Amino acid sequence: MAGETDLKTLLASMTPQLIAGIHVFATLPAGVSVPEGLEAVMLFREREGTTLILLEDEAQAAGLEAVFRCRMITLNIHSSLEAVGFLAAITARLAAAGMGVNPVSAFYHDHLFVPADRAEEAMRLLRELAAENRT
Repeated sequence: MAGETDLKTLLASMTPQLIAGIHVFATLPAGVSVPEGLEAVMLFREREGTTLILLEDEAQAAGLEAVFRCRMITLNIHSSLEAVGFLAAITARLAAAGMGVNPVSAFYHDHLFVPADRAEEAMRLLRELAAENRT
């Protein structure tokens, strides 16, 4: 099941969806297991430790120190893992507005983690970008 690779189609067809809840980033030292019952949206193992993206409430309940209160935006288009420029165009648009973003690519979709207090602004910018590419 191949995803879309055409940049204009990706940008024009994306339908960003703001996911409920406040997410945070937390880390566990290398070799430490993820606490049982924790439902991370993303888990990535690095040399220094394991990064988790999870709901803020779950991080607090597990006693994890967390940073970057953010909202998750899913770009509802099946983008190919080999697509060129999709996230570059999106992150450039958000950067032009002075907004940091942490993008994550999964098999079917790309997901953006944006500052919680700027999530609605990010949604507006993404909708504008999509509309510009439909013309």
